Amino acid sequence: WAGQAAQQGERVPILFVCEDNGLGLSVPSPDGWVRGSLAGRHGLTVAAADGADPVATWRTTVGLVDEIRRSGRPGVLHLSTVRFLGHAGTDVESAYRSVAEVNADLARDPIIGAARVAAACDVCSPTDTADWYVDLRDTIRLRVAAVLEEPELLTVDEVTSPLAALHSPTKRSLPSPGAATATDPVERLTMAQSINRCLGELLADSDDVVVFGEDVGRKGGAYGVTRSLQRRFGDRRVFDMLLDEQSILGMALGSGLNGRLPIPEIQYLAYLHNAEDQLRGEAATLGFFSNGQYRNPMVVRIAGYGYQKGFGGHFHNDNSIAVLRDIPGLVIASPAHPADAAPLLRSCVAHARATGAVCVYLEPIARYHDPDLHELGDGGWASAEVTATAELGRAHRYRPSGDAPCDLAILTWANGTYLSLRAQQRLETELGIRCLVVDLRWIAPMPIDDMVDAAEATGRVLIVDETRRSGGVGEGIIAALVEREVDATISRIAATDSF
Repeated sequence: WAGQAAQQGERVPILFVCEDNGLGLSVPSPDGWVRGSLAGRHGLTVAAADGADPVATWRTTVGLVDEIRRSGRPGVLHLSTVRFLGHAGTDVESAYRSVAEVNADLARDPIIGAARVAAACDVCSPTDTADWYVDLRDTIRLRVAAVLEEPELLTVDEVTSPLAALHSPTKRSLPSPGAATATDPVERLTMAQSINRCLGELLADSDDVVVFGEDVGRKGGAYGVTRSLQRRFGDRRVFDMLLDEQSILGMALGSGLNGRLPIPEIQYLAYLHNAEDQLRGEAATLGFFSNGQYRNPMVVRIAGYGYQKGFGGHFHNDNSIAVLRDIPGLVIASPAHPADAAPLLRSCVAHARATGAVCVYLEPIARYHDPDLHELGDGGWASAEVTATAELGRAHRYRPSGDAPCDLAILTWANGTYLSLRAQQRLETELGIRCLVVDLRWIAPMPIDDMVDAAEATGRVLIVDETRRSGGVGEGIIAALVEREVDATISRIAATDSF
């Protein structure tokens, strides 16, 4: 990414440091491998230094930093160094390294090298350096002993306290899908149009919001969702990234840490799996392991699910979100109706800004440009622009007309909501069965109270789950209902375990 950005004329004043100790855990690196692979990185200035020689390392580093500042191009310092002891606490170095190899590293100890320079410059004598070293060792031991005396985290609540706020809802109102917020006549928007309008509002309202990803700039996205945003707000606020999801999510991580509110786009859900560890192992854990001292808020837009026609392959269609559901603290929103699209997106941005949360916004591709629900021209899947926000972790109910009780509760979301509402009308018209359709809207935190209420009100539950039968969302819904001891018959329709 850095090399490509520099090649395009961007200023990318970044210094990467490769501390090369010659080992990958226990496996020696082939001679010359790191040097050769770095030399082949287009767009990077590479300099090498011997970590055992602090003076040479200093001079090389200062020269490289000066060159990076002057040119604005990224650079790499290839720093040859040694590894103190094993790779980790359980790693027994003597199992794979000879005594001669270990002694050779001891002779190149950078602390010893610094001591030699200090003695040669008459800064301090070898005896003074040894005394300082021993004194520092004793100080560290005392501090370690003090840390060991501090109280441990003994309860679940103490351990998970950094996650507590990430799923705490803020009370917000939401008009019913299809309701207008302005006087008629009003423009009816598809989901893609609603998301586009909302992104424009967010960019206009706050200078810290940035939108980026593959093709989101000049092209306006693979499905036109970000169309015209770059023209309105410039290529510093809405910009294209290279086709690499790790770089896209890495850019979001850095942007969030530096005070921005990034809204990166992953072009297809299937592409997320190339880089999901940027969310699981990096973004979602930073606030947890720092006890909230660091924050990298973001809202990751992902186009996904199935039912798009004429375009496919397993690199573009994916209905598996299991990799997201097991990340603690991650917020997952998934709109179905265009009237929900903007409120859910606004809520994700507000929640990320307030708590530092990592939010994922899953958009059903097949519903982007679909204005109709039951028949051509009915406009049942379009909405007036809605300016409200949505309450975190609350579902939306679609009741059939009339006050008669419902016979069945259908729990679903995204494409499932669209399909279930089509079935709702047919069931009542053809069979006299009244269905309450509950659109979850939030996969995490899941609207369990709303699901339980619907199940107890009808006594019969059908879960319509587009994700896979094994590891799908439906399993979590059933578990939640069973744990709450709901007195209802529960059935499930889920996708077959297949690619």
